[in-house]
Amino acid sequence: MNRMSWRICGLVLLLALASGCGQKPGTAQTSGNEEPQVEQGAGPATNHQGSNNAENTSGETGTESPEQQTLSIKSYYTDDQLNELTEKEQTIRYAKDEDKYMAALETLKDSGDSELLPLWKVEFRSATLSEGMLTVDITLPDEARLGAGGEALAVEALQNTLFQFQEIESIELLVDGQQTESLMGHVELEYPMTRK
Repeated sequence: MNRMSWRICGLVLLLALASGCGQKPGTAQTSGNEEPQVEQGAGPATNHQGSNNAENTSGETGTESPEQQTLSIKSYYTDDQLNELTEKEQTIRYAKDEDKYMAALETLKDSGDSELLPLWKVEFRSATLSEGMLTVDITLPDEARLGAGGEALAVEALQNTLFQFQEIESIELLVDGQQTESLMGHVELEYPMTRK
């Protein structure tokens, strides 16, 4: 019995040591695929540039992170009956101007309010602006599909959110890199969608 206890203790100690191997204290692994941050809540509709006055107190030298910019936008959600769109002010954070479109799209996935339901449960793969046209590529899982009313509201929420940016004149919505006749089988998509 005593011998078995020592073996179990040794095995637990070995597992504890092995789990810490290969990791340096104080370092975080980054994948390089950092997504823009989204803060929920109300704030003034202004564009602020974040300050980069952080000091490096560790004594290490390295590249500085780009300045984070914040922007207050309106995102659109629906009620539990899918009757109408409701706007909610959201604050997005992004490092580069081209990242703000993905940050805005990400707000459509979570309202932060139990009364307001998000219509977009998709994976936004990319959002690229070229000559006034924003090309948005998504992956649409089966659980993200809605009925006719929900699909129409989802497309309207996307348009309302993105057309807040004056530089966007039209939107091309792709599913897995391809144009489709309909997003979820009910509402015909325009190519491109234009500002109304």
